[in-house]
Amino acid sequence: MTSIVTITPNPAVDVSTAVEKIIPVYKLRGAWRRRDPGGGGINVARVIKRLGGDVSAIFPIGGSTGDSLRKLVEREGVASQTFAISDETREDFFVGETDTGQQYRFILPGPELLQSEWQCCLDLLSRNEPFPRFVVASGSLPRGVPDDFYARVARVAKQRGARMILDTSGPALAAALAEGVYLIKPNLREMHDLTGREPSDALEWEDAAKNLVRNGKVAMISLTMGHLGAALVTRDRTLRAPPLAITPVSAVGAGDSFLGALIHGLASEIDLEAAFRLAVAAGAAALLNPGTELCRADDVRRLAEAVILKSA
Repeated sequence: MTSIVTITPNPAVDVSTAVEKIIPVYKLRGAWRRRDPGGGGINVARVIKRLGGDVSAIFPIGGSTGDSLRKLVEREGVASQTFAISDETREDFFVGETDTGQQYRFILPGPELLQSEWQCCLDLLSRNEPFPRFVVASGSLPRGVPDDFYARVARVAKQRGARMILDTSGPALAAALAEGVYLIKPNLREMHDLTGREPSDALEWEDAAKNLVRNGKVAMISLTMGHLGAALVTRDRTLRAPPLAITPVSAVGAGDSFLGALIHGLASEIDLEAAFRLAVAAGAAALLNPGTELCRADDVRRLAEAVILKSA
């Protein structure tokens, strides 16, 4: 039985390289080239698989880039449930500047999905038998997909007795919360957009999260706060973790690594503290790798021992 299914309505093939310095007009020759499957839900599935979890990924594929994406996902051992779209799957590219350590991220326009295509995604989810215990939806919505798409996913999950976990922003997040979800993972910008508040410190951000939980919109919020660390807020308690002292190589995929490890912990039914510790370690571990590589399992387990938790 696949206990976790992820949904990525706007996936991508991520191409990454590094150059010494970015200079206008000149031909800039990359030091290496890496191609990874991308998009929030796919990245979450990759992390869960690396940590030993059982997961399947639902995503659209279009054109030759879509074929490449499917092969890249399968290469990582993640089971795929794909559906065809008429438009081409997007590519994104990431360039690291070795002189400065800066990273440049170019996100290209995604495809436009027809109603019959995004409805196919919902139908694929509904046909999963036995139905997964966790449904994870992550990433932006492509053109043509309604703002309430993730709310529809949440409705299917609720009807089948599954827990819905969501990582998105804007109207799509607000609509899903109105339907009701189990867990969300906002960063500070997304939390500000959701609540209209702009707290000055970590405690005030946690309080904003507690208000959402108390209002019954969501059972659990995992709040990633950059240099302020991370928090996991439920109705009864709050767990806090300061950031680990590491030198980052790339910031790409840290949030997806965090969420993937957290879901793996929850699905493995370890205690909440251990699951949160794993998530914080995975988010930090992703920072150690160049390009779009995400976290590595050995780094996650090593860093988990250094995570300091506080409970309130």
